[in-house]
Amino acid sequence: MADRSGLRASAPPYTHPQAVDHPSPQAHRSIVYSPVDIHLAAITAGSDSLAQPCPIQVRLRLGASRAGRAGTTMGQPSSEATTRPVAEERPHRAIPPTGSGLSKVPAVTALFWIVKVLTTGMGETASDYLGRTLGPIPAGALGLTGLVVALVAQFRSDRYRPWTYWSAIVMVSVFGTMAADVVHVVAGIPYTVSAVAFTLALAAVLIAWFVSERTLSIHSIRTRRRELFYWATVLATFALGTAVGDLTAGTLKLGYLASGFLFTALIAVPALSGRYLGLNAVAAFWWAYVLTRPLGASFADWMGVPTTRAGLGWGTGPVTLALIVPIVALVAYVAATHKNAARNASTR
Repeated sequence: MADRSGLRASAPPYTHPQAVDHPSPQAHRSIVYSPVDIHLAAITAGSDSLAQPCPIQVRLRLGASRAGRAGTTMGQPSSEATTRPVAEERPHRAIPPTGSGLSKVPAVTALFWIVKVLTTGMGETASDYLGRTLGPIPAGALGLTGLVVALVAQFRSDRYRPWTYWSAIVMVSVFGTMAADVVHVVAGIPYTVSAVAFTLALAAVLIAWFVSERTLSIHSIRTRRRELFYWATVLATFALGTAVGDLTAGTLKLGYLASGFLFTALIAVPALSGRYLGLNAVAAFWWAYVLTRPLGASFADWMGVPTTRAGLGWGTGPVTLALIVPIVALVAYVAATHKNAARNASTR
């Protein structure tokens, strides 16, 4: 035992002769052992001669060498053990989770609601102007063509792009108004009936969306199917909002200005309910989204219709152009500053 203790204290680091006598392309990866490794190998082999290590010694040395790579020898930090050089690791490339694509809709901010209300008003007066200038059928065909072109561009986009998205919203606004007006003017269906019908259509789309995707959140619009549900819902909300706005202003005879104030008060309900009563954020969003349509349309109609109909008489054409200016300015601002950029974290 005395000799072995001396060996533990004085033996120099040992390099296997094979690594020196027979160089190879991997010669720089020779196995180097500490004195502790050699001493343990000798005890196990039952011999004081270490010139020709037996298989048991080799296995122990390999094990000790692996432990040295972890920075320890027999459970203790190793300062003497030399290990094989480890090849430089390649940079780890993060793999995005499945279905975590970029969002196709903007973040819901104050700027979002401002642009949304402006587009609803512009869509109302633009639809009325085209209907009176071109006639219901040509105007409807033009509106449908513009809607298809805008939605194709939106679906082909790989992410939320302000000009593409808001162009689609404008065309949905124009065509949604036309759809509601055609149902009333051409088919002769009262606004009360059409409002109920559009409400049921909206409910059907939302139910199908939830059953299919288990969410109605607009922050999860990252797949084609969810995007289809989203735009079907948007189209239904515009048609419903148009019918409800005309119902309050015409059928209920509140007038356009009074209707605008009514919907201003109503749109505050989901905001306050979500803040103070714990209303679900998704429900609050779609409630407010529906009301933006009659809100913007009521004030736009009030500015455009003649004074004989309790309006300002500015004309639907000039009002449309007047609303286009701030819409273009705000969308250009959003596109330049990314103020309304969507949050692309995976959110259900």
